[in-house]
Amino acid sequence: MPWTAPWPPCSTRAKLQKGSPVYGRDVAEIHDDLNSARGKDYRAETEYLTEVIRGRRPGADSLLDVGCGAGGHLVHFAEFVDRVEGVELSEDMLAAARAKLPDVPLHQGDMRSFDLGRRFDAIVCLFGAIGHTRDVGELRGTLGCFARHLADGGVVVVEPWWFLEKFIDGYVSDDVVRSGTRSIARMSHTVRSGDVSTMEVHFLVADARTGVRHFSETYEHKLFTRDQYESAFAEAGFDAEYVEGVQGGRGIFVGVAAKERS
Repeated sequence: MPWTAPWPPCSTRAKLQKGSPVYGRDVAEIHDDLNSARGKDYRAETEYLTEVIRGRRPGADSLLDVGCGAGGHLVHFAEFVDRVEGVELSEDMLAAARAKLPDVPLHQGDMRSFDLGRRFDAIVCLFGAIGHTRDVGELRGTLGCFARHLADGGVVVVEPWWFLEKFIDGYVSDDVVRSGTRSIARMSHTVRSGDVSTMEVHFLVADARTGVRHFSETYEHKLFTRDQYESAFAEAGFDAEYVEGVQGGRGIFVGVAAKERS
């Protein structure tokens, strides 16, 4: 069965290093509510992605969400897929996901090097999380690790970070939303230095119980070109295509692993 088949471990094990992206407790607490209030429809996205996966692998019944965050998508994948699991680097995000999904196996791990010892029919990596890889070598290694976790003929769906050729330097975003008894303001400024984007995000949260607090986080993403992504997918053994316009405009790469691999 794809769920339990033995397979070789990742050949290169990356260590968690200073500067790795870690989303803290304050962000984890508001993450999914904030995005939903900003218009992100987690359920509709999940339903669409499930259709994409099953269009290439009918009957897919096991799925791994890499970079699952606070579980916003995984909650709904659990409605559509029999067996789901998640991998996330941030312990605070994992805690938020575990509160929503107490019966789902959720693992702390780095997308470059995690090793669960089993394969899945499908893997998804959303929210541009793949952009946290720091160079082409790490991108290739990450996709290779995904491939080793996929059953033969399995499907991977990756939402890339913005392509280098499409990135808008100096981009400013602002939102003020209401979620339950909280009002949340989010403001961000993103700049480019070479092929790296740096996003500074400030949050102001007014809560009926705890009052007003301010916090900020800074995220770095590698700005790969579309060609670099496509080359990395091919090197990892995927027959991949790019679907434009979905997932807030970043699109998705959909790759299928070979049906017979040595």
